[in-house]
Amino acid sequence: MRPLVALASALLLLAPSLPPAPAQSPAQTPIHTHPSSSDQDILAIQHLMGQQTTDWNRGDIESFATGYKNSPDILFVGRTVSRGYKDMLDRYRKGYPTREAMGTLSFSNLEVALLDARFATATGNFHLERSTAGGGNADGIFSLVFEKTSDGWKIIRDHTTAFTPPKP
Repeated sequence: MRPLVALASALLLLAPSLPPAPAQSPAQTPIHTHPSSSDQDILAIQHLMGQQTTDWNRGDIESFATGYKNSPDILFVGRTVSRGYKDMLDRYRKGYPTREAMGTLSFSNLEVALLDARFATATGNFHLERSTAGGGNADGIFSLVFEKTSDGWKIIRDHTTAFTPPKP
């Protein structure tokens, strides 16, 4: 058993036999802490990525794209290097013209790291579950750079690599 779990279990077993704690004066009242701003930022980025999967899996490319900063300066690295929100949205519409082609998106091995108060990175794996007619399953890795904007955290750099399926 892990040491903390063992300690917590022992305290729970002993709690009924312990005398009640003395009442605290207002000066002794413990201060309730809130998650740090860095914890809140990490949770906000994780929430954004969760919302993107929900939007994608609903077939809503426009809502999925709102996770990116609407700027001509955002950068995408994949088979080619491209820039801009409008071009990104056009590429998604062309590459995933039907709900079947979009499939069901999931992320795994997600790691979010804050670089400072304004920038963060996220790395992980993606999986698209699709029928053969929809293009078949797709898997790969990604590395994202986020910027904290007045609209919240937004992706400004996206480097995604799809794995090539093994030849039969």
